[in-house]
Amino acid sequence: MNTNDIMKELELKKRHPDFRVGDTIKVFVKIREGEKERIQAFEGVVIKNRSSGKGASFTVRKISYGIGVERIFPMESYALEKIEVVQKGKVRRARLFYLRKRRGKATQVEEAITANVGEPDDSQTSSGNLKISEMETASVAI
Repeated sequence: MNTNDIMKELELKKRHPDFRVGDTIKVFVKIREGEKERIQAFEGVVIKNRSSGKGASFTVRKISYGIGVERIFPMESYALEKIEVVQKGKVRRARLFYLRKRRGKATQVEEAITANVGEPDDSQTSSGNLKISEMETASVAI
């Protein structure tokens, strides 16, 4: 590895969580008003994710008082305080521009269901679908 590769690797250090197109995210942006600086949240659906590397950016769309608002954020912007993934979305497109034409509930993106592999559910045990309290009462009744 030469020095250019090392510099690129340091610059592209992961600062934000992984998110994809269709995810609902909350972006915390630094807003400067005169001498004061505050943080403002912008929550919406990621409709576009552009490139990777230094020029990477993403577009977030939200509905504010009945009007669609889109905002483009560069990934390496100093104004980005942090990004939170609110909900993972399940989509089959790389760009969700069709959401611009939709109104109301039609703009909602289906939530992706992720299973925790290896962790048993609290309500189920190894002996079928009985809860632990139901198993105790069943064994007492026998």
